[in-house]
Amino acid sequence: MSTQPPLGFSFEFFPPNTDAGREKLGGVRDALAARKPRFFSVTYGAGGSTQARTFDTVKAVRRSGVTTAPHLSCVGSDKSALRNLLHAYREDGVDSLVALRGDLPSGMGGAGELRYANELVEFIRDETGDHFEIAVAAYPEAHPQAASFERDLENFARKAKAGADLAITQYFFTADAYFHFVDRVRAMGVETPIIPGIMPITNYTKLARFSDTCGADIPRWIRKQLEAYGDDSDSIQAFGTEVISRLCRRLLDGGAPGLHFYTLNQSAPVLRVLDNLS
Repeated sequence: MSTQPPLGFSFEFFPPNTDAGREKLGGVRDALAARKPRFFSVTYGAGGSTQARTFDTVKAVRRSGVTTAPHLSCVGSDKSALRNLLHAYREDGVDSLVALRGDLPSGMGGAGELRYANELVEFIRDETGDHFEIAVAAYPEAHPQAASFERDLENFARKAKAGADLAITQYFFTADAYFHFVDRVRAMGVETPIIPGIMPITNYTKLARFSDTCGADIPRWIRKQLEAYGDDSDSIQAFGTEVISRLCRRLLDGGAPGLHFYTLNQSAPVLRVLDNLS
């Protein structure tokens, strides 16, 4: 790999729920570890629904020797449970976290003692000082539940100023959305590094469904081209690699401090993009 940006590349995994999935993730981990990432991250289910699997996956991923940051969400959890989890991670040698509000699972009554990500960041700092490097989420196109874009900017500023070391964005396909978001928060006095989140394009149906749920805009020209390919997976992947490679190059050329890839536990789509950036 040629020169990496200041914060390099990082990759996100989700906890597999089968033996086959865990075996596959080992290969994905090793393939991406060879690219010398700054860190891996491991997701955490709504209300902590995959807590045990997250912990096990973090241990498995860390065997690569790469810093691994578990996701930690506060919605649906009480301070005692969070305190115990922080202690367990610290005892296991984990020193990075991704602190999120999280989503309340269907049927769960209360939101927990901490309702917002800035409160979780403050809690982590109060409990552990500077032991953990803390990443938080950013939404260049606004969080889908935000009352307004201005309110979402204020929410992000609170998280950053609560003690976050860096931020990772929701994925997007329009570079200007990222640059506009960065300009706005810099004008608010927030200097936290903001790493673009990148979603490789491999399956249009799944991407469209997920994007509609999380509020990530797929530009019309991309949607129409993907629709035109139908079930031609080779064409979808080739087009997706081209689109994402151009997006990544523009982000890096525009000053993005790194790139964080949402791998969906696959290495090949990410490696194709990285090869184009080398």
